[in-house]
Amino acid sequence: MTVENLMQALLLAACLGLGGFCLALTRRLRKLNDLETGLGGAIAIMAAEVDRLERAIRQARDEATAASQGLAEEIETARRERAIWDLRQRIGAAAAEAPRTEGRRLRKRAGVADG
Repeated sequence: MTVENLMQALLLAACLGLGGFCLALTRRLRKLNDLETGLGGAIAIMAAEVDRLERAIRQARDEATAASQGLAEEIETARRERAIWDLRQRIGAAAAEAPRTEGRRLRKRAGVADG
């Protein structure tokens, strides 16, 4: 056997080995891209989940915005009511501190005695 024949035999063996390797890769790639059990199915499921999560996030954002607006309205109403309450407290305090001499003077003029 010559060196040339030996090289051709090695080349033939390498080609057969690479052919077998390519067949194995092809089978694995088909399994990987299978839409039901492979990576393709996993990608499809993940895409559906991402869409579902985006819808949930949009809905949560809308609900949070509505709740925030409602809370802002309630805070404004509470501030107005607090201002009215403070005003009533001041009026009541001012009425309690007001001198009552006016009433006595009027009664004395009318001839009514204090009791």
